[in-house]
Amino acid sequence: MILDSGYVHGGDVYSRPIRLDFSANVNPFGAPAAVKTAVRAAEEDLSVYPDPYCGTLREKLAAMNGVDRGHVICGNGAAELIYQFAAALQPKRALLPVPSFADYESALIATGCEPAFYPLSRENGFRWTEDILDAMGPETDLIMLCSPNNPTGRSVPRDLLLKVLGRCRETGTWLFLDECFYELTDEDRAFSLTSQLRDGDRVFLLRAFTKAYGMAGLRLGYGVCMNRALLEVMCRLSQPWNVSTMAQAAGLAALNCPDWPQKARALYRQEKLWLYEQLTALGFTVLLGDANFLFFSGATGLYEALLVRGVLIRDCANYRGLRPGDYRIAVRTHEENEALLGAIKEVLHA
Repeated sequence: MILDSGYVHGGDVYSRPIRLDFSANVNPFGAPAAVKTAVRAAEEDLSVYPDPYCGTLREKLAAMNGVDRGHVICGNGAAELIYQFAAALQPKRALLPVPSFADYESALIATGCEPAFYPLSRENGFRWTEDILDAMGPETDLIMLCSPNNPTGRSVPRDLLLKVLGRCRETGTWLFLDECFYELTDEDRAFSLTSQLRDGDRVFLLRAFTKAYGMAGLRLGYGVCMNRALLEVMCRLSQPWNVSTMAQAAGLAALNCPDWPQKARALYRQEKLWLYEQLTALGFTVLLGDANFLFFSGATGLYEALLVRGVLIRDCANYRGLRPGDYRIAVRTHEENEALLGAIKEVLHA
């Protein structure tokens, strides 16, 4: 739980009446029916403690990622694993590209680390370039990347990501790579480092069921790491039974629905381009990124004006490196996207 003033993310549909939520980048089809069935069936075991090892779930995740079960850790959402990772590593010098997900910085600050920032250029469309390699050196304990990046939607190109991995191996730098949007990434840009990992690598790959399987309310994330020493420290920092019985059951059911993210991808291929064209025609500067959301810039005050109309988008002004007038919207069904565009036109005409 956080205090009322401490929330910096999207998805807050509780503190005011919201009819359309475009602030959270979750699968617009929600959770698969099999996941809902598994959650209901898990009700029978509510009086029994959850499996503290997430054994069956980790076995299946390990097989899916081509690693041993001992190289997989599960958490109460991806956010818990971000904070556990930072607390376990205790880095002194960390490098954060900005703008990016706010909890990386928050997790590092909680450990006493004051990160250095690598600014992604607005003039260059927030693209990843090889300049980031020059910002990494032997003194860099950790670099934290998100691909596709949140909120810009830009993926780290495959060749550059492999060069970052190589530089980390040379300098002994830890690489934390957030792949939570991987399953909903444009297929020609989707690239995971799972196949590149070696035993003992100082690499932590973060994944979650939140976006791809519409399971934000259940809180289930996992990490893949070939460095057992780090995972053992993370486990010691974790509270017992941190992944509920329902979440574990839902995760197993979701893994039996591999086509579910693909169904959403098919929708995004059409709707993302339509939204891009519509917003551009309205005068906004829009990034056509690789993820299931769009980042755009334009008139300030749009967030507040839409909120009055019961429409929630992500105001990105609180991202480091961004400013008022920067926004992010999820790509949803055509009916919902039309309703969003109608509300934006109302605001602009008003």
